[in-house]
Formats: sequence, C-alpha cells, structure tokens
Amino acid sequence: MKCVLITGASGFIGKRLVNCLKSRGLYIRAIGKTDIEAVETIKCNFLNDDIPQTVFNDIDTVIHLAGFTHDLQKKINNKYLYNKLNVEITKKLLDLSINSKIKRFIFISSVKAGGTTLRRKCQSEDDQSYPSEIYGKTKRDAELMVLDAGSNSNMHVSILRPSLVYGPNVKGNLSMMIKGIKNNWFPLPPDTKNIRSMIHVDDVVEAIQIIALKRSANMGIFIATDGRKYSTREIYQEMCLGLGKSPYKWNLPILFFRLVGFISPEIKYKIDKLLNDECYCSDKLKLLGFEAKKTLANINETSF
Repeated sequence: MKCVLITGASGFIGKRLVNCLKSRGLYIRAIGKTDIEAVETIKCNFLNDDIPQTVFNDIDTVIHLAGFTHDLQKKINNKYLYNKLNVEITKKLLDLSINSKIKRFIFISSVKAGGTTLRRKCQSEDDQSYPSEIYGKTKRDAELMVLDAGSNSNMHVSILRPSLVYGPNVKGNLSMMIKGIKNNWFPLPPDTKNIRSMIHVDDVVEAIQIIALKRSANMGIFIATDGRKYSTREIYQEMCLGLGKSPYKWNLPILFFRLVGFISPEIKYKIDKLLNDECYCSDKLKLLGFEAKKTLANINETSF
C-alpha cells in the first residue's frame, strides 16, 4: 500500500485515516465533494457526477468509506439515497478499480450488514442473517458486490464492519447523549444489563491498515470492536467521567421508557437502540494481529 484513494475522506473516520496515512508517508488522493487540506482532492458529487477513470491513475489501494449513514426511523423516505450512495456508487467504484487494475479494495461496511443482533450473545461474522432495515440491507448488498468482484478479478478485496464508533466529534446518538450529559438533562439509564459493542475511531483506522497489509484478509469480512461489553448505563457513566460530570444517582424505571415508546414509532426506535443488546465479536480480526488500544474512557482524546 503506497498510493491510496480514499472516498469519504472528510468524514468522521476519513479525517483520522487521512492524517494517519499521511504521517506514514503514503501518497493520498481523495475523491468527494469537499477539499481535503494538503491532500490531492478530485471534486465529485456522487449523486450527480460521473466518477472519472483518471482518479485511479497511479493508485494501488482504494479505501471506500463514503456512504449514506443517517440513523433515521423513516428510512423509506431516503430509499433512493441509500441505494444510490451505498450500492450503486460501490458498484461503479468496483468496476473502475478492476479496469484500472487496482491491487486492493477495502470496503468499510457496518455491523448492521450482519442482520438482526442476537440476544445476550456477541454476534460473529458467521452469524449472518439478512438485514431488515434499509441501511443494513444496502450495506449487505454492497458487501456481496465487493466479494463478487474479488471472485471474478485479481483484485484483493476486504470488508470491515465497525461496531458503534466513538471518538472526538462523534455524531448521531452518542453525540445526543454527550449533549444531554453536558446540559444536565440526560438521566441515568435503567440497569437493563444489556450488552453493546463499541470501538474508538483510531482503532478503526488501525484495523483498516491491518487488513490492507494482510494477504490472508483477501475475500474476508471482519468485525471491529474494542473487545469490551458495555451496558447502556456503563456507557453513560464512562461519558460522565470523560466530561467531568457526576452521574445522576437516580434513574427512571425501564417501564417508563417502554410506555414512552408507545407515543410514536420514532421514539420507540430510539429507546430500543438505547436499551437493547447490540454486541459483536472481533476474534477474527484479532487473528490478523489487531488489538484495540483504546476504550470508551478515551472518547474525547485527540491524537492529531
């Protein structure tokens, strides 16, 4: 891996990946809507523009991070965006990569592509079911195309499925919890003893580099976690410590949350995501030499 093309380089993971690879002296080219500082950037809006074949000139590795990841209950409203950005763009990148004789193609997917999570068990790559939600479906469809491209070409392909990613400037539900803790309106979650998996953004970057360098990663799907099992209450308490806040000593009973869930499907969806199990196993990635270096205590740590 000497010359790398990165999609999604301006995103939460992409920014950290670019900085890390630059520090190692690798040549980086980015493709996307936003210019990346001190990186050759090919401006391309995936929704409207054709991807130029020339963007692959002198590139040996493609790391495909870009996609539509918004966590919304009413995903059907964005069906076009999910299919366009998660499936169609992946297919175009694969075809262009094969035509350009790219050596390695690494697709950053999601644990959601593995289907329904198991209760009280950490799901491995072998526990595959077809996803029920459109985000997971489109990520799984893209994965299958990546594996098919690897089977029908000489291109080395690998797929990384990060669990819930945390770190500085995180977005989504974790960002909402952080905001609530900072502003003293997020209560102590009930002790449901649920189990959840997470991973720091810097460990995701490390995992990407490992699978890029390992020949044995060809045609493989790898789940990435920090190796810990968190309950929602533990996540809350760790965040309070990181923010210098004292956790509330009282909590609302779980029955309250279940009753509130009847108000609307969107609220129920959020509550289920907060309190249900979502645990994964990264033993397969460890066989490649991966070992997470950070835990949730490092959520606000800045490395670059």
